[in-house]
Amino acid sequence: MTTRSRPDRAVRRAVLVLGAAGSTLIATGAVLDALWLLGIGVWGVIAAIVIELVYRP
Repeated sequence: MTTRSRPDRAVRRAVLVLGAAGSTLIATGAVLDALWLLGIGVWGVIAAIVIELVYRP
């Protein structure tokens, strides 16, 4: 098993934080029926996916 470098861990952490925050906002927006929260959450998840796809360690 290879160890990850510091930038790899930072990018992985950013992807996890964006994904978790986006998922939380999507769930909150669905419960409160607030489309603007849903929209922000979806864009957060999209950003996490794009970062994960572009940055492959």
